[in-house]
Amino acid sequence: MDKKVRCSWCLGSELYVRYHDEEWGVPVHDDIRHFEFLILEGAQAGLSWSTILNKREGYRKNFAGFDPVKVARFTPERVEKILLDPGIVRNRLKVEAAVNNAKRFLELQKEFGGFDAYIWKFVNGKPIVNKREALKDIPATTTESDALSADLKKRGFKFVGSTVIYAHMQACGLVNDHLMECWRYRGTRGLR
Repeated sequence: MDKKVRCSWCLGSELYVRYHDEEWGVPVHDDIRHFEFLILEGAQAGLSWSTILNKREGYRKNFAGFDPVKVARFTPERVEKILLDPGIVRNRLKVEAAVNNAKRFLELQKEFGGFDAYIWKFVNGKPIVNKREALKDIPATTTESDALSADLKKRGFKFVGSTVIYAHMQACGLVNDHLMECWRYRGTRGLR
């Protein structure tokens, strides 16, 4: 591995480092990508992110490339088939929540002209750039994640607690929580 200084949470594997370097904290403005992270972050609840990263391709295969239109049409029979695949976290509540959330996601797209337009309003349209010096400085939730989580729950989404939503906000660049010493902090700081 190179000698770049990185957020220490990503140093467990090459896959983790690549995710940190290429994706985490980069602003997302693509609804399919937002839907992907809603599914993955919901699946991660109670588990490690490395577990989900290692199963990401299994999720991509089982959840129609993260196409919310297709996932919203999944039948109970399709859910049963998905639950047989060890390439995902085989938790019925989480899989059923993904199908439910696809339906709610489509409703938000219709109401706001896109999920992206909806979610970015919770950070006034631009990333919140934090100045974190250590991992212990990064909270599990914020006022913004509390508000977004509450709104999603009110709209019928499942597995969208404030901690899950804050992780989504970090992953999709609504929040920049790279440590200031991390080489990606400057690289993501000016992105919108």
